[in-house]
This record gives sequence, structure tokens and C-alpha cells, in this order.
Amino acid sequence: MKISFHGAARTVTGSKHLLTLSNGKKILLDCGLFQGMGRDTDAMNRTWGFDPATVDALVLSHAHIDHSGLIPKLVKEGFAGRIYCTDATEALTNLLLEDSAEIQENDVRAHNKSSKAQGRPLLEPLYTVDDAKSCLGRFEARPYNEWFTVLEGVECMFTDAGHILGSACVHLRIQEKGRPYRLTFSGDVGRYRDVILRSPAPFDQADCIIMESTYGDKLHENVSTSFDQLLQWITHTCIEKGGKLIVPAFSLGRTQEILYALNQLELERRLPAVDYFVDSPLSTDITSVIKRFPKYFNKTIQKVMQTDDDPFQFRGLHFTKTVDESKMLNYRDAPCVIISASGMAEAGRVKHHISNNIENSRNTILMTGYCEPHSLGGRLMAGEKEVGIYGVRHEVHAEVGSIRSMSAHGDYEDLMQWLHGQDPRSVQKFFLVHGEYEVQQELKRRLVSKGFLDVTIPERHFEIGIA
Repeated sequence: MKISFHGAARTVTGSKHLLTLSNGKKILLDCGLFQGMGRDTDAMNRTWGFDPATVDALVLSHAHIDHSGLIPKLVKEGFAGRIYCTDATEALTNLLLEDSAEIQENDVRAHNKSSKAQGRPLLEPLYTVDDAKSCLGRFEARPYNEWFTVLEGVECMFTDAGHILGSACVHLRIQEKGRPYRLTFSGDVGRYRDVILRSPAPFDQADCIIMESTYGDKLHENVSTSFDQLLQWITHTCIEKGGKLIVPAFSLGRTQEILYALNQLELERRLPAVDYFVDSPLSTDITSVIKRFPKYFNKTIQKVMQTDDDPFQFRGLHFTKTVDESKMLNYRDAPCVIISASGMAEAGRVKHHISNNIENSRNTILMTGYCEPHSLGGRLMAGEKEVGIYGVRHEVHAEVGSIRSMSAHGDYEDLMQWLHGQDPRSVQKFFLVHGEYEVQQELKRRLVSKGFLDVTIPERHFEIGIA
């Protein structure tokens, strides 16, 4: 039995790990889109490192596009198997894939208009909206904590990862050489004591572990401080400077966490009386879907919902729908808060808002999550004084801030807690994925000190036998 790593290998996007069984059957763990990789992004998304038609089943850890975003391309190029995930992941992935397809088509349309005028080769989108819709019938939802059959001789169970709604750690029980071989894939591990979600669940002993490492060298601030930090940025920008607070936020997870924080500030009568805009149709749709799954909320928010039936709605909140409504925010002089996708500021309406507001020192751009270093958000957080947006150079006069306590990824203490039930001597293989290489090296040293001896940091397309 072999495993190969075709994405999220020494980087944080494009999660794809291919398990090849001794009988030749293949199971793909995640099928994610590379994001924020600069000029290499498109080429990386067009190269698999394997033949999609040879994959027999796909197990999806969660809905984020860097884990699900190439599913339509996989199906388009020959994958004919089933896609297993939780019910919430299925519902959210349906929305995200169609949105991703629209972005693909719009980006290629804009690129080809310029290329045609300059006599350069034209591009095809990775996939279309029709491609995204055609793969939806392949999904099969499965509950947490119940074993189910993926292929003959292979059983799977999901446990709660606590990362986003519906996120799961994947546990495989594979009949290999007369005994069950136990492989665990973390997906993305969330934080213990998250403000909305349940904590990551414990799991049984594994022979092989594939674990994410996004914040494997960092300790986050306490989650409870994020409410006060958000309030400070609103007060500083909107009240003291009279400007706009632009908040790039992923449509799934981060936007809802911000809305919940603002709602709590409203309940505590501390929320400043300015207008708050969620300028992302996808965020609006996702928030509606998330409200359908309160069973996955933690006990704290379920208690809040006994007196507040909508923990994501508060005074002064507006959801913009049309492009014209979004554009009108550019002409608005009054202070306001604009929450818009994408979280890395690489695409979506927030990129336009940053372009229109970045040269005004009254304004603030507030990052609330991980940004790949090459992304616009990453460059702003690195302190660049001039950035290119849609081919135009902009001087950075707006203030740039960040709230690191809002991360949906666990820090190294969360990851160590997730591993707490494991006997390191029984883990035969340990792979670190979904992280920057320098971070992974630091986390590897920490794991070795805890007794995990065979820890590998695979490069893209690296293949190795595991049993």
C-alpha cells in the first residue's frame, strides 16, 4: 500500500493525498484547489500528478475550496466514484463549487479579453458552472462516529474536527496483509473552546497519521479576546478616524464567527452604532445554510439561542446582494464596516473594496485569518508599502491590522491535544501536510520530542510505501 501527496505539500492549499491499495484500488483524500500561489497557481491547478479516471473513491474532510475546489475538474476528467463527507459538508460544498466555477469563468473571460488584444494564447476555465452542478449527484453524506464501507476491505469513520461546520477527521480501517491497517487524516484541526463549534473529538489509535500543520509553530491568543479586539478596531477606525473598516473574511466559517462576535457585542450593548455590511452573496447563502445545522454548535451558543434565536443578526447589519449595491459602498463617506470575501483578499468583492480604500489613511484593512505569503492579504500583512491590484499600483496608506485569535486552525498546543490519545510508539508513519516548510520543520522537532519518530514532510508528488 502506498500514499502520494499531490497538494498541501509544504504549502497550505490544494489538499490532495492519494492512497493506492495493494489491490490497485485508489482512494483520494480531499481534492483541493491551489490558491494564492502567484503566477504558478493556474499551472498547479491544471496538473494532477495522477490520472483522475483511476481514482475509485473520494473522501472529503470539509467544504473549504482548498480541500474541495477541484472536484468538478476531477469528475470532468474521468472520476466516476462516490464522494463521501458529512451532511453539512455536502450542503456547503454545493454552494462553494458553483461559486468557484463562476469565479473561474469570470477570471478566464477577463484574461482572454486582454490576451486576445495582445495576440497571446487563450485559456479555458478549470471548470464551468455546469461542470460543478454535474458532480453534485456523486456525494454521499455520512454521520459522525459511524463506520461505513468506502470500498471492499476499506471502512471509514468521521470524527468532528472542530474547524468549520461539518468538518471531519477521516479514519480508515483497511484490511492489509490479514489485519486492519489504521490510517487517520486530520483534515484541518480546529481550536478547542471555539466560540461556535464543538471541540475536535478524540480518536482511536492509528498506525499512520497525516496531520495538518498550518500554525504548527505558533500559539494563538485566547479566543475570548477576539471580541474585544474587533471592538477596538471598529472604535479606532470608524469612531476615532471616521473611516471604513474593510474586513476580508472567508465566506465559510470566518464570516459567521465575526457576525456572532458582533451580535454578542450588541447583546452586551457595546457595539458602536455604525452600519455593518456583509458584501458577499456567497457569505449570505452560507450563513443561511449554517443556521440549518444548530446540532453541530457547541453548548455555549446553543444556550445563547434559547434567548436569541438568530446569533448572526444584529442592529445595523445589512446584506448586500447586487453588484450595484456593492459598488455604492465605494461612494459612501460615512464610517462603516465592510465584511467581504475572500479571506486572503485574492479574489471577490473585497479586492475591489481594498483597491478603492487602500490609499486613504482614515481606513483600515483588518485581516482575520491565515494568508498565503504571495496573496494580497499576505503582502499587506508583511508590510509592503505598494501593492498591485488589477494591474494598478497602489500606495498603502490605509492602516493594516490583524486579529490572530480568530483562526479556525489549531495552534501547536491544539494539535498536541488532538494527538493526546495516541501512543507514539504505535504510530508507524507520520506525515505533516498543509503548512509552510519552515513551520513544519519546527513542528516535526516538537513531535519527535514527544516520541513520534518517523515524521516525514513530503514534497508535492512524493510517494512512499506505508504497509
